[in-house]
Amino acid sequence: MKPKKFPWFSYTVIIVGSIMMVFPFLEMLFSSFKGAADYNRLNYSLFPETFETSNYATAFEQLKLGLLFKNSLVKSVVTTVIVLLTSSFAGYALTKLRFRGQKTIFRFILSTMMFPAFLFLIPNFYIMVHFPFVGGNDWMGEGGDGGMAKYTLALILPFTVSAFGIFLMRQFIMTINDAYIEAARIDGASELRIFFQLILPMTVPALATLAIFEFIGSWNEFIWSLLMYTVNKDLATLPVGIQQLKSHLDSNMTQPLVNAALVISTVPILLVFIFLQKYYVRGMMNSGLKE
Repeated sequence: MKPKKFPWFSYTVIIVGSIMMVFPFLEMLFSSFKGAADYNRLNYSLFPETFETSNYATAFEQLKLGLLFKNSLVKSVVTTVIVLLTSSFAGYALTKLRFRGQKTIFRFILSTMMFPAFLFLIPNFYIMVHFPFVGGNDWMGEGGDGGMAKYTLALILPFTVSAFGIFLMRQFIMTINDAYIEAARIDGASELRIFFQLILPMTVPALATLAIFEFIGSWNEFIWSLLMYTVNKDLATLPVGIQQLKSHLDSNMTQPLVNAALVISTVPILLVFIFLQKYYVRGMMNSGLKE
């Protein structure tokens, strides 16, 4: 029996690729501790000569990171929870319930993924401004600020339904044996009880996978948040605040502060992925393209 050859080439490619992926994060982390002169010196060095921890305190003061962090956290968490509910509800209905036009509806949902997101900026903005009975508006959506007055509507409502999330949950729920559902129906369980007590516990890997995608996407979303910021300054999120710092001040002087803010904004994403990574792998393996 021939001894197995060690895949040197594959491991080398993986190691080199890992270093290339990690290096920008390391550069951002160490640069956040540099002073302006240390950051702009000609002889580049990854490690700072002296660690300037004051960059983080200055970033908190100049960016109002408390408000930005709160807005980003509320937006990301609430949006993720609602998307998980709407996607799992739709995935269950499009898979385990039988009604006319089921496949047509699913194809229509998939077709919406072909349109770029910026195509809906103006319609969504108009809807938010003229949202009835909110922000001083009457039933015709006139007379007030509409949804712009509350970040729970302005920052969250346009992202509460995800075509990709519906697709992902549908593909995973398809792998669940119909015998479980039929047995629950025979026992007299309602559809809501079947969904919450049977389907949801069995779809935890897919839910965790979707939660990672949605949280990261909502946390890093920039265009819509920037549009809301131009209307209401209190609706600023971390990506918008960091970009404003870069655009209004000398980037050579403020880049260490920007890096400090970026490090802070990266922490929640890393925590979410660390806690959900084992479910993420299972979800990606079990949510294959099945028809």
